[in-house]
Amino acid sequence: MMKKRQFAIFRIAVVFILGLAFAAPGFAAHPPGTEVDGSVPDVTFTLRTAITGGQMVFIGDAGQIKGKVNPDLRVAPDSIVQINLINDDGAIHDIALPEFGAKSDQIIGLGAATAIVFRVGEDGSFEYFCALPGHKAAGMVGKLIVGEPDRSAEDEGADISKNPMEVGEPVGNREPKTVTMDLEATELVGSLSDGSTYKYWTFNDTVPGPMLRARVGDTVQMNLSNAKDSSHIHSIDLHAVTGPGGGAAVTQVSPGHKKSFSFKPLNPGLYVYHCATPMVAQHITNGMYGLILIEPEGGLNPVDREFYIMQGEFYTAERHGSQGLQEFSYEKLLDERPEHFMFNGSMDALTKTHRMEANVGETVRIFFGDGGPNMTSSFHVIGEVFDRVYDQASLTSPPLTNVQTTTVAPGGATMVEFGVDYPGRYILVDHAISRMEKGLVGFLHVDGDADSAIFQSDSAVEDEHAPAHDTAH
Repeated sequence: MMKKRQFAIFRIAVVFILGLAFAAPGFAAHPPGTEVDGSVPDVTFTLRTAITGGQMVFIGDAGQIKGKVNPDLRVAPDSIVQINLINDDGAIHDIALPEFGAKSDQIIGLGAATAIVFRVGEDGSFEYFCALPGHKAAGMVGKLIVGEPDRSAEDEGADISKNPMEVGEPVGNREPKTVTMDLEATELVGSLSDGSTYKYWTFNDTVPGPMLRARVGDTVQMNLSNAKDSSHIHSIDLHAVTGPGGGAAVTQVSPGHKKSFSFKPLNPGLYVYHCATPMVAQHITNGMYGLILIEPEGGLNPVDREFYIMQGEFYTAERHGSQGLQEFSYEKLLDERPEHFMFNGSMDALTKTHRMEANVGETVRIFFGDGGPNMTSSFHVIGEVFDRVYDQASLTSPPLTNVQTTTVAPGGATMVEFGVDYPGRYILVDHAISRMEKGLVGFLHVDGDADSAIFQSDSAVEDEHAPAHDTAH
């Protein structure tokens, strides 16, 4: 891993009047007073604040970064760097790079400006962002890249995020049959977010594991193997199973081995499965959970789109936003103090890695589960109302109708359905909303014609089809 013992030499805040000069023709590259150790900056960048695509962002103002959103700022090792920030949207902003002890004054009002000056050290990749509460999560975050950072497989990590479109085959109106389900427990370094990784424990190399589907009356053959290179025993407890430990009592599998059992699903519903090897909470938080859908006789009513989403949390020794390989914290797990929240295994899964799409007039169904292991979810889609909520994933009770936010316990699930009536980008959250700051956010992109009878505004709607920026680090 790259060293991060760079230090700040000096920082400067440029007042409003100088800020106006920043934008003026002929403004000097290095304003008076920006020397560090008697030297002027080796490289200067100018960024402007903006609101675009429904997000707050930084926009490059000159040179190779001009017009780019949250541009990568590339510098040589041991450089003195100056970043100028000009307010182009009128809101309050600042800019910070904590690794270098650099944080500007706040600026408010069109044309106001500030700057930071600092020295970088060796190769590495670091975040610059607006440090005001909520602004980083709203999109104001980019990268300062020093030299050529080590991009080894362990630094980047594998993509372990589960594609939400992978929902398995619907049962339909078939007769009961024998269904074979094969799962493998694996341990691998995966990408948690840009620049940070974690040693995940998974079912079939994704978090959550595969979505499993069967029907009441089937005979399910469950085969669990444990990869040869695993360091731990693993197992599986399916909440849909009637039997010892939900299967965990007979599937404590050592590395390189396999165990099996069969069961008959007796109750329709959407159920969580997870590893149940002590310490159970550690196996779950590391990524060993998923959903199994037991459909009623005749299957579910058809819809246009189905998505598979699970919420989880990580407990790391490093604070949220740290770079590099994150280490598990036993103490934070016991204290129930997660540093990170995510949908589908990583903080980028449903914003950058996978794109959920629907069209106006279609009906969307979301299979939603809370892997936990500790935190209850208040699942909500901003700008939509759930037409039907199958509370606690009961498929035999009448659904709740016209629900804004639904509660899902850790180890629990729900199924929601709603029609999409207006185009735009709809944001999926846990309405314990501060968790957005720790990575918990997703997007549903809806295409189609706008109906002014449903929604109309004198203000232009921002381009909802612009590429999603990083909003959840």
